[in-house]
Amino acid sequence: MNVTKFSEAASLLDMLPEDTKDILLEDDDDMVNSPAHYNFAGVECIDAIRAATGEEGFSFYLQGNIMKYLWRFKYKNGVEDLRKAQWYLNVLIEDQDDT
Repeated sequence: MNVTKFSEAASLLDMLPEDTKDILLEDDDDMVNSPAHYNFAGVECIDAIRAATGEEGFSFYLQGNIMKYLWRFKYKNGVEDLRKAQWYLNVLIEDQDDT
């Protein structure tokens, strides 16, 4: 990001009333089911990974993510990580039901 543009945007934000700033900065991103940072140009990252890895690779990818989130939940994001593990498990179950 261009530092000049960022500082310009920050100074414009500072001029807004607090209630307006709160609305603009409100984070209603669903960090478990559809985080905005995993979608680019209308393509979900999970779909790109499935296409790139093939069905067997995708299954291993899902299993690895389930393990990762279960492994770290006590030390990082708590219940949010359990929900992420559950999300990947649900995708794995649906994927296996389709085969």
